[in-house]
Amino acid sequence: MNRQSIFFTITVSFIISIILVIASFGILMTENYKVKEAELLKKYMPIIKVVIRKHHKGGLNLSFAKSLEDSNFTLFSNNGKINAITYNPQTKVLIERKDPRAKIIFRILQLKDNNYLYMKRKNKTILIKDNSNTEGNSQIYIILVFAIVIITIILMYLITIRKLMPLKILKDKVKTLGDENFDFECCNSDSKDEVSLLGMEFKQTALKLKSLKESRNIFIRNIMHELKTPITKGNFLTQLEQNEENNEKLKSVFSRLEQLINEFASIEELISSTKNIEKKFYFLDDVIDNAKDILMLEDESVISKYENKKINVNYKLFSIASKNLIDNALKYSLDKKVTISTENENIIFENSGKELEYELEKYFEPFFANEDKSKDSFGLGLYIVHNILKANNYTLEYEYKDGLNRFICKKEEESTI
Repeated sequence: MNRQSIFFTITVSFIISIILVIASFGILMTENYKVKEAELLKKYMPIIKVVIRKHHKGGLNLSFAKSLEDSNFTLFSNNGKINAITYNPQTKVLIERKDPRAKIIFRILQLKDNNYLYMKRKNKTILIKDNSNTEGNSQIYIILVFAIVIITIILMYLITIRKLMPLKILKDKVKTLGDENFDFECCNSDSKDEVSLLGMEFKQTALKLKSLKESRNIFIRNIMHELKTPITKGNFLTQLEQNEENNEKLKSVFSRLEQLINEFASIEELISSTKNIEKKFYFLDDVIDNAKDILMLEDESVISKYENKKINVNYKLFSIASKNLIDNALKYSLDKKVTISTENENIIFENSGKELEYELEKYFEPFFANEDKSKDSFGLGLYIVHNILKANNYTLEYEYKDGLNRFICKKEEESTI
């Protein structure tokens, strides 16, 4: 394990904490035993001295037993009862003292919350029971408290490691970003802690990078595909006899290349734009006029029925989207006209013609293959429109009504986040 890692530091801190708790437990138990031992000796030593003195003088008679009863002690004289207590496996020896010269063995025994004074002198065994209530064993409470402390430390360690585990997995995943591994399934979490939020942010960033990579791959792959045809045709025309007809064909090839490059430039600008593109309020009339200027259209081709209201958009990109919608409408219109109108915040482009053959979403795919190649279309128009509108908080919807194709730029509520 890396000694500079957070996990190593936390683990070492946990081990040190456990060691300190165990050491404190040992010291406290030792001190508690000494205090308990001193208390027992202080309590029973006067009785022991009296019993030894009486035994030495042969005074362990009924009168002495009666005096012990008055002091709440019971003298056992029956060897059977004595052996039943002293040799009971459950009997604990709390204290033991020996005097080799006097040949005396003294013990304080405990059995079922009762204390017994055990003395053996010159093969004579004496057992006295303390009839008073013994104090509760404080060691049990000390053990309980320390058990709770240790369990709490272990649980806190496990919870901390579990909370930080996504950070370790995230570190390994981030290393693979250079290898274009954008899968961050490890970061799926509903937690709101900083580590989980960091993981989710990295995941979102990885998904954006993945989407950008895929978009650029499509962009580059289709550039090669789309440029191949006009370049091949142009090379072929350069080898033919130079006459007016071939020169016109060659000009049309360069015209198509220019149009295609302009479409690619629009896509590249859109792909490279950030999520929050710069937007300002512009009059719709200015945007439509700019779109018509790009197409070099006469005013007769565009029928304006819209309310000249202000719209919050990126002027350049929204003009390109409007240009593409107007251009598509004119190309596929029966009367070569397009009508632009407004409904509330929505902008509508209408033309008379056939209904779309496929679902609108199919036309959002870049380089969508349209069977009508005579329309000079590269299949990029609605792909660009869709992405520009999305960046400007619009969506594109389609309906076919009374022989009219209606492309509706629907305004969405902008996020306040």
